[in-house]
Amino acid sequence: MRFALFALSPLCYNPAFVGTMAATLLAHGGEARGMKNFLRTIRFAWKYRGRLFVSVICALLAAAFWGLNFTAIYPVLKILGSEKNLQQWVDEEIQRTKREIEPLRNQVNDLTKAQEKLEAAPTGRERNRDLRNVASDLSKVEGKLQPLQSELNRYLIVQKYIDGWLPESRFDTLAWVVAFVVMAVAFKGLFEFWQETLVGSVVNLALFDMRNKFFRNAIHLDVINFTAEGTHELMARFTNDMELLGGGLKTLFGKVVAEPLRALACVAVACWISWQLTLMFLIVVPIALFILIKTGRTIKRASRRLLERMSSIYKILQESFRGIRLIKSFTREAFERHRFAVATKDYYKKAMWVVKLDAAAGPIIELLGVVTIALALLAGAWLVLGKQTRLFGLRMTEQPLEAESLLQLYCLLAAIADPVRKLSSVYTKIQSGAAASDRIFFFMDRQPKVRPNSDGHLLPRHSQDIEFRDVCFSYDPGHSILTSVHLHVNHGETIAIVGKNGCGKTTLLGMLPRFYDPDHGSIFIDGIDIRLANLRSLRRQVGVVTQDTLLFDDTIHSNIAYGKRHATREEVETAARLAHAHEFITSLPMGYETRVGEAGAKLSGGQKQRLALARVMLLNPSILILDEFTSQTDAESEALIHTAMRDFRQSRTTFVITHRLQTLEIADRIVVVDNGRIVSVGTHHELLKACLPYQRLHEAHSQRLVA
Repeated sequence: MRFALFALSPLCYNPAFVGTMAATLLAHGGEARGMKNFLRTIRFAWKYRGRLFVSVICALLAAAFWGLNFTAIYPVLKILGSEKNLQQWVDEEIQRTKREIEPLRNQVNDLTKAQEKLEAAPTGRERNRDLRNVASDLSKVEGKLQPLQSELNRYLIVQKYIDGWLPESRFDTLAWVVAFVVMAVAFKGLFEFWQETLVGSVVNLALFDMRNKFFRNAIHLDVINFTAEGTHELMARFTNDMELLGGGLKTLFGKVVAEPLRALACVAVACWISWQLTLMFLIVVPIALFILIKTGRTIKRASRRLLERMSSIYKILQESFRGIRLIKSFTREAFERHRFAVATKDYYKKAMWVVKLDAAAGPIIELLGVVTIALALLAGAWLVLGKQTRLFGLRMTEQPLEAESLLQLYCLLAAIADPVRKLSSVYTKIQSGAAASDRIFFFMDRQPKVRPNSDGHLLPRHSQDIEFRDVCFSYDPGHSILTSVHLHVNHGETIAIVGKNGCGKTTLLGMLPRFYDPDHGSIFIDGIDIRLANLRSLRRQVGVVTQDTLLFDDTIHSNIAYGKRHATREEVETAARLAHAHEFITSLPMGYETRVGEAGAKLSGGQKQRLALARVMLLNPSILILDEFTSQTDAESEALIHTAMRDFRQSRTTFVITHRLQTLEIADRIVVVDNGRIVSVGTHHELLKACLPYQRLHEAHSQRLVA
């Protein structure tokens, strides 16, 4: 068509285009499971679909203003390339079109009359032949007349707006057109800002919900999940993987919506000029998608390996910073630097492979776009210079193209190439997000074997006995840790459990608060199988103090009150006094409001141990588990802790894991564990006489004391 201002009419939004583009990008991007996991993340964003809908509207309006900007090219060229203003030009075009229509209308009238005359004639072979010829000629003439009539109607509509809004001065008209372009760019930028902001809010809210759900699921996983996989894996998934997934979501809701709409706006205007030439250009789209699909599959695999290398870096950082004293004491700084350098170099190589793949996609797509634009320009130039309407026998336009129309078409095709080129990076980010979603949902889909039993029996406060009945347990199939363990403990007893390292002592007592469940057998508290009891009511009765004392980077008051959130200051101080911690706490500059530092770094081992004991005492459990609870204390602190325990263990069942003879003195009975079995139970003197493994442990301990 000759006049591109016709494109100022409202653009039709085809939502199927966006859906098709997204489906094409997502459906062929790698393994089905990976894309399934990535699409699962959209459910988190669906909660905020109102914002997404508004963002799509903003993207649509931005695309409309983007396309309208290019409609200004034709009037600018007309103003600068002729001595006429737009009013004169549109009047001449209307008159020219009318002159072209008039003879065609006369032909239609003549052919219509001839057709009516033949239809009234007697039936015969010659009459039927002539009737077919007349009908064919009439169809051809009407085919020429219809586009001219449509063109005339559009010119009349444009004339109405030009006469009503634009000045007659050519310069003033040009100024109005330029002002229109400036305003269109301003509105486009405003709607793009709103779209980006809304998409960003949806993505961040979706990640907020995902992180919280992920953490909620992770915090309820069995203890064995954290020891087997390592916390560095979880940290990587919560941080780096989540950021990559967020980038993929932002790309999906942002560019996958906005860029096709921009291309669609330009396609609509270009098709108005010549849909045939535009179709020639769009042949590049399937080729570009094929390249993106092939590249995307490789990128997804590379991204997954990249994320695994990031987990390795997290692991080294975690181990190095946690073990900084050990590293310095053994002067292993150089070794750790080398280990970190190897890991980061490996990450660099994998990252560069992803960068190269991503970088190659853009230029390839751009080259394809330039080649097709060049072909379309040459084809259009042939039509313009030769005043032709056909190319290789195919009709390209109804009327010969003007140079101004061809230049505008060229600009529109170049504008279409820009969104297509940007979509090359879309696929890369979506594939990286898909790889991250695989790793995130791998953990998020895990379910704890130890169920909370929210509908189970509320366990009353322990007052009778505890029984381990034929308990068997293994971390890995075929490698038994505990075998056929039988043990009966009366309420109020203090039981010491001894044995070589790795014999299963900690595992056995870890099953009492259900950190693990037995593979076979059962544990009963007051005759109730703990697997049938409400898990929260069980764990509220069990207090655990381990050799690795964990304190949070918070105040002393908060650390002691960790198990009882609404504890009063008096209750906290009472627990601290029972644990013989009150004196050293009050000697600190801020007393109970003193922050202990990361992992209690500002306190000594004995002080941390007494705070851990005060934390358990505040909870007032009916069952107490002490796992090497004095291993990090000096003799004075150990004596204070023993004094505290001598009073606190009254009227509650206590289990003690220890290698120290002085700790065994508080035990009513001693249980000897060897190779996952209970080999003997008795007092210290009884075991010295009758239990060979206990004798060896006692002798080894005595030799250490002598040494």
